[in-house]
Amino acid sequence: MGMMQEFKDFAMKGNVVDMAVGLVIGAAFGKIISSLVADVIMPPIGMIMGGIDFSQLYISLGEGTFATLAEATAAGAPVIRYGQFLQTVLDFLIIAFAIFMIVRAMNNAKKKEEAAPAAPAEDIVLLKEIRDALKK
Repeated sequence: MGMMQEFKDFAMKGNVVDMAVGLVIGAAFGKIISSLVADVIMPPIGMIMGGIDFSQLYISLGEGTFATLAEATAAGAPVIRYGQFLQTVLDFLIIAFAIFMIVRAMNNAKKKEEAAPAAPAEDIVLLKEIRDALKK
């Protein structure tokens, strides 16, 4: 078996294809959550805390003072962008909670599926009817 055939067999296995689909969907889901946090959740929190834009919070490590993060970045000053870090942590927490809820729902559905008694097969019902008819 040639190396190309082995690679094709590997790449077409169900697990590899499922994983690739999961990664693509996960990346898109991450973008949605990032937008949710940056565009929906953080603005009201910033407003409640006095109009603070968390993504603009920073500590300048360079000499001089800068009014905004954009000025510090333009001047090439080293900065710690702790506001962006806080936003990324919040993104992670929301994504982790959403995935937890999805897995929890799937586990509950699986438990209900296992708990439901299996319906008797059609063949068995038919055989029981024939047996009962023969008894008469």
